[in-house]
Amino acid sequence: MAAVTTAVIAIVGLVLSWVAIEVACKPCLEKGREAIDRSLDPNYDPDDNEGITAPLNQH
Repeated sequence: MAAVTTAVIAIVGLVLSWVAIEVACKPCLEKGREAIDRSLDPNYDPDDNEGITAPLNQH
């Protein structure tokens, strides 16, 4: 019975740790997940004008 209790406590600790990391690093993780989603999207074209906000020729 002690082994089961220890295993349950360890699993709960891992779950709580994962939730804490997700909450603490949410902005960074969202950017990374968006980048992964874009790279896996076969219709994504990095040459599209969506990411360009300033003209390349600035005189």
